[in-house]
Amino acid sequence: MSDASAGPAERWFGDCFGGRPEGVWRAPGRANLIGEHTDYNQGWVLPFALHPGVTVAASRRDDGMLVICSRQAPGDPAELRVAALAPGVLTGWAAYPAGVAWALREAGCRLAGGASLAVDSDLPQGAGLSSSAALECATALALTGLYGLDVPRPELAALACRAENDFVGVPSGIMDQSASLLCEAGHALLLDCRSLQTADVPLDPAGAGLALVLIDTGARHTLGDGRYAERRRECDRAAAQLGVASLRDVTSLAAVADLADPVLRRRARHVVTENMRVSETVALLTGGDMAGVGAVLHASHVSLRDDFEVSWPEADVAVDAAAAAGAPGARMMGGGFGGSALALVPEGQRAVSAAITAEYARRGWPPPAFLEAIPSAGALRLR
Repeated sequence: MSDASAGPAERWFGDCFGGRPEGVWRAPGRANLIGEHTDYNQGWVLPFALHPGVTVAASRRDDGMLVICSRQAPGDPAELRVAALAPGVLTGWAAYPAGVAWALREAGCRLAGGASLAVDSDLPQGAGLSSSAALECATALALTGLYGLDVPRPELAALACRAENDFVGVPSGIMDQSASLLCEAGHALLLDCRSLQTADVPLDPAGAGLALVLIDTGARHTLGDGRYAERRRECDRAAAQLGVASLRDVTSLAAVADLADPVLRRRARHVVTENMRVSETVALLTGGDMAGVGAVLHASHVSLRDDFEVSWPEADVAVDAAAAAGAPGARMMGGGFGGSALALVPEGQRAVSAAITAEYARRGWPPPAFLEAIPSAGALRLR
């Protein structure tokens, strides 16, 4: 990204605080190619960074205050004393950047002077593109950059995840923060969510005459509404009943069949087969078979819809319409119950988006939005 990308956030900083910020940092949203609901089960995921993201323009303060304003949520800024940050003192969007400051402080990072943060975003909220993680990661880079703190990016991802888990109270895994901070352009990030080891996997749909397209279904979701947490608890119960630390340790469907509870059996079956699909996708991409990934995407959607039961009507219609219009594959993406779907489509072909839009219109739904998902670079300092 060019330095010009810093302009809107710099101007917003001037509107909020006056003057020019000391620096501007940007962190991207992410799409997850494959590996859904495997992260908190200590399995494998394969996300990639998007071009849209969250930008934070920031400067140090000398009064010990953290002051945060967002161009997408105009109104009075959030103002908190850094020393008084604690889980439960703040709710809403500002809890995410405040939680990062708290996590850094708890890890021994000195932020005593405080900071002024001006937030700008071109990521749609609630679309399943990890706007919250992008906000956390941009804030983490801003605060460590302002105070000259040398925190390795994998550790920074873990601290941002802790902010979301323990300060905000959303029990998400570490995939989103890792993707935002660690991805390389033209690649997906293979992340082992137990060891946190990573590997770059080539992801070049255009080279195969294809494109990855995000379909914002218009149905909004929130990870804090309880259903996501319920799935985590079900997975934990399934692992306990199978006598393993996590469902990552279950490598055969025969073992899943031992679960007496049909709900837990379905949840475990999804996680086990989804881990297998991650491995299959990596092999396909490494071997240059981008088109072959389509069938894996479709199998993932069926599993998320039927076994994990986190899909929603708009996503199911989008996936079915995409397949009927010639897409090699498509699936719901993200935590579920709303957000976006991801489709692998012939490059430049509008038949898929037209077919999905027509199906929405036939049902009287608002039209979906489409965004080509180009594998992009991770977070960086713009200025």
